[in-house]
Amino acid sequence: MTGWHAPDDLVTRYADGSLAETDAWSLDKHLEHCGRCAARVSHAVRAGAAGPSLAAVRAGVLAAAPAPARRTAPAPTAPRALGGRLTRILWAAGPAVRGTWAGAVVLVALGAVALAHGGGWAGARPLLLALAPVVPVAGVALSYGRHSDPLHEIAASAPGGGLRLLLTRTAAVLAVSAPSLTVAGLLLPSPGPRLPAGPATAGWLLPGLALTLASLVLSGYLGCRTATAVVGSGWLLAVSAPLLLTGGTGLTAGLTERLSLYFTGAPSQGGWAAATVLCALLLAARRTAYDRLETM
Repeated sequence: MTGWHAPDDLVTRYADGSLAETDAWSLDKHLEHCGRCAARVSHAVRAGAAGPSLAAVRAGVLAAAPAPARRTAPAPTAPRALGGRLTRILWAAGPAVRGTWAGAVVLVALGAVALAHGGGWAGARPLLLALAPVVPVAGVALSYGRHSDPLHEIAASAPGGGLRLLLTRTAAVLAVSAPSLTVAGLLLPSPGPRLPAGPATAGWLLPGLALTLASLVLSGYLGCRTATAVVGSGWLLAVSAPLLLTGGTGLTAGLTERLSLYFTGAPSQGGWAAATVLCALLLAARRTAYDRLETM
């Protein structure tokens, strides 16, 4: 906390919505810890064009609230403050992480381990590695949009919304899927002597990151749900189509060879790294296009 406070012109432009996005983000973060500037912003909003409407809404809420609700609430204790912060973090993480998607990822990982060790199925490892790169893409699709978040329009149009909220929820999805699937891959047995050596357990991480960022880039053009569907189906087609077109090779062996081609070696991993950097640069260059993601 420094002694800096927002100038009057910055407060005025923030209150009327004319402040640039990056400046609004910075001031929005400052207001979380500076009561003095928050009070000035509140006064500027009440003095603006929206003031009468906000006053009417406030009066209606106070009139409808029961008498005990109008009393001044006591200062929150440390555990309650910590609980409130954790609640805000969980909300920002998105519907996918706090919903059934995270449980489904864990069940997929456990199911692959059970099939490999309990059922003796040699195809569990290549199948898990083939699906792993699109698991975060599916999580992003379920984390952002009016189809999954009832407060999507409000969240996306807030100063902290747009690309920053989308990246926050994407990071939460990656934080759940990457450790779960990587640990599951480590627990799976190595390929048998009759199967080709498959890619390393962590070989899917960089491709998964590149595909996830590619879906975010396409979201600026097609919308989040359509973009993730295009990227996810494109990856699955790239993995499965060669297996369907070539005959004479077992499914497990063919899938292992295909994944080794995509994941193993410096050229392939270097290509995924270049794709990741390119997608990150495109996101930064088109960051203003995500200010209207409430329509996506």
